[in-house]
Amino acid sequence: MTDDQDKDLLKRFRDSSSRNMAFNELVNRYQERLYWHIRRIVIDHDDADDVLQNTFIKAFKNLDKFREDSQLFTWLYRIATNESLTFLKKKKKNVFVSMDEVSHQLSSTLESAPELSGDAIQLKLQWAILTLPTKQRLVFNMKYFDEMKYEEIAQVTGTSVGALKASYHHAVKKIEAYVKSQF
Repeated sequence: MTDDQDKDLLKRFRDSSSRNMAFNELVNRYQERLYWHIRRIVIDHDDADDVLQNTFIKAFKNLDKFREDSQLFTWLYRIATNESLTFLKKKKKNVFVSMDEVSHQLSSTLESAPELSGDAIQLKLQWAILTLPTKQRLVFNMKYFDEMKYEEIAQVTGTSVGALKASYHHAVKKIEAYVKSQF
């Protein structure tokens, strides 16, 4: 979506007579991209649906306050990322387990998810991604799968471009090492 389309959508959202239609359009335009972004973080389909719903609720409540300092999709990605990380922290807190155990649970979910039962290499890639620290996993997913530019990722994560490049580089090296060790 272009900046002009975003501006038009925001203008219609701010008009109470077209608010609901504008928000429905926003959901239709971004839900698939946001779903897969969230899904790569939380792994489970049902959890991803819940986090996506929370993301759109938060967006609806705060869209009037959006200052347009960034692109709309970048703002939505930031909300989705924060909601995903909050979900994982709550999951850890509720069951009193370490993040390593949460990663292990996510790995188990990955193994049993029928929609992720692609070829062996794809599955190994997903397992390798789960071994990464959270920040590297986020950066890798946004750069590799979502094909976002470092500047966009910086807006989502609040991290410098240089630090993101380093995180991505380290993530790629760890994934390569993991995949090589599996063959």
